[in-house]
Amino acid sequence: MDEFDQIAALFRPLTLGAPEALDLLDDAAVIPGRPGFDLVVTKDALVEGVHFLPDDPLDLVARKLLRVNLSDLAAKGAEPFGYFLAIAWSPRCDLDERRQFCQGLAQDQTQYGVRLLGGDTVSTPGPLTASVTLMGWVPEGAMVKRSGAGVGDIVLVSGVIGDGGLGLRAVRGELAQLGEAAVSALATRYRLPEPRLDLSSILMRYATAAADISDGLLADAGHVAAASGLGLRLNLDRLPLSDPAKAWLALQADAKTALLDLASAGDDYELVCTAPPERAGAFIAAAAEAGLALAPLGEIFAAPGLELMYQGERIAADRTGWRHS
Repeated sequence: MDEFDQIAALFRPLTLGAPEALDLLDDAAVIPGRPGFDLVVTKDALVEGVHFLPDDPLDLVARKLLRVNLSDLAAKGAEPFGYFLAIAWSPRCDLDERRQFCQGLAQDQTQYGVRLLGGDTVSTPGPLTASVTLMGWVPEGAMVKRSGAGVGDIVLVSGVIGDGGLGLRAVRGELAQLGEAAVSALATRYRLPEPRLDLSSILMRYATAAADISDGLLADAGHVAAASGLGLRLNLDRLPLSDPAKAWLALQADAKTALLDLASAGDDYELVCTAPPERAGAFIAAAAEAGLALAPLGEIFAAPGLELMYQGERIAADRTGWRHS
């Protein structure tokens, strides 16, 4: 099939008949305004050999692609709406693999209530590369920004930290000592992150600032503080860990260094957020009612910079997370 045959067979069904997509017969889509709401737009890309392994099944790659973008919307408090896809197929991608990729998109579209609105497909001699531009709606003026933290705010994080980084090691075959069940759980966390969309409406009620954790907790918490023109203190002792991460930690000779590894690893796609002390308790309770744990890890203060604590002592952070070149 040529490009237009593939668009008709593989991608047009992903529009779910959305009128904005114009059946993918045009070079553009039309997004009407929604009175009383702002349109939030985010964009992330995945590159083979950088963000996923060359032998990863393409349905899982497609699902991760959607989910890392959905995680950005979750941090803004936005309700997902639709997306544009740009994909550069590598020589490995025959028609069956392209179909598998689209099946992965279809599966998560159903789960998260989004639909394809347009995009572009090309071929490349290089690695498979795919990018999504995702849009969502948020009540007018209510988007949770990175820049809203205030002095004295509590820093909180959803879920558990470090599983993304350990998951990459798991899929590389480096954690066999943890046992098959733990390796499988960590690999799933790396390949299929869980965007915290259930926190979106709660964030808008309680949080002053938020970001999703893609580059590492320390890096992304630092982004919140820097965008707010402030500094933060984080306590490594309070890092929430999964059972597999605790098992890995128990095998490490230096717990402090190991915790720093977990706190600076990327691919967790949890949320780091801030809230005034008088709202933090209600924030944690509302998240728990939605089935998600929020752990307080530190606080925001006036002097810019990161202060990292371990067992009551200040320690140096020689790394904070992934940095793009």
